[in-house]
Amino acid sequence: MTVNLLGLTREELTEFFVSLGEKPFRAKQVMKWIHQLGVDDFTQMTDVTKLLREKLTDLAKVAVPKLLSEQISTDGTKKWLLELTPGNAIETVFIPEDDRGTLCVSSQVGCALACTFCSTGRQGFNRNLTTAEIIGQIWWAYKALGKNPKGERVISNVVLMGMGEPLLNYDAVINTLSILLDDHAYGLSRRRVTLSTSGVIPALKRLQEQMPVALAVSLHAPNDSLRDVLVPINQKYPLHQLMEACRSYVSAGPRDFITFEYVMLKNVNDSDQHAKELIELVKDIPCKFNLIPFNPFPGSGYETSSSERIHQFKSQLVEQGYIVTIRKTRGDDIDAACGQLAGKVIDKSRRHEKFIEIQQ
Repeated sequence: MTVNLLGLTREELTEFFVSLGEKPFRAKQVMKWIHQLGVDDFTQMTDVTKLLREKLTDLAKVAVPKLLSEQISTDGTKKWLLELTPGNAIETVFIPEDDRGTLCVSSQVGCALACTFCSTGRQGFNRNLTTAEIIGQIWWAYKALGKNPKGERVISNVVLMGMGEPLLNYDAVINTLSILLDDHAYGLSRRRVTLSTSGVIPALKRLQEQMPVALAVSLHAPNDSLRDVLVPINQKYPLHQLMEACRSYVSAGPRDFITFEYVMLKNVNDSDQHAKELIELVKDIPCKFNLIPFNPFPGSGYETSSSERIHQFKSQLVEQGYIVTIRKTRGDDIDAACGQLAGKVIDKSRRHEKFIEIQQ
């Protein structure tokens, strides 16, 4: 059975080469070829001995996802549908900005958390991605996008905000972070890698201890009764536990704040009272807010808050000294916006029915 080197950390690659009777430094060489130069053919690795190239051809591979389709939005956002194995595909999105290029990657096929406003959650959970499958999205995008006229990588930031809850695929995600941060691979700083979680507290604590990167928390509600419905994992890890974990994380993270993501749902979580509750909830946590206009999808049962309501909500937070951004909707014409990945699916979660019952 051949080994896919794409998903091995430097430590794992070192062990692999030592097992072949090779010097440990070969790991650094091969990492650079694979991740920095985008080479998947061992015969092209010219500073590796011919004998080792032959060994690698027999014993190893660099296997990346297969491109099924590419869509390009009118705003420049690109979405790739990548096949992992027959019947299992994920979506990866590149968002160009004036000062950066952000790649949004998936960590699971589907999602088990079933947040009621997220179309990915409606399709249910299929399986976790391997490290190679997560890194494969990055490898593919780096090669597809290349460098700008200045010779700089087009991708400057990576966010684990695609399909799935990263902290429910902890081991593969930690190895992915190790490769992303490795100077012999992608060499990104911890500030340029963001992990978004809905609040898997035990894994969040492990992340803080093992490999803290920039953190975004999918909050979406200021009290437990509402969040229990919108973000059902709150029933297991309620807000007081999540806030305690966030306070602790700030001390170890590469940024001195947490980003709280808050999707704006008309007449659900967008009132002045909700804003007041939110301010009280986070009062002792250094944080910023990212307000996300809801991106509709068929059968969601939700509507987007009006622009006026969103700006009023923002004003209340700003008046208390918080930095607040309203996320610009990107790629919605190709279903690449927040919460839309793999959106045209049958609802397997039935969570929205529970919400409708509560509303009645």
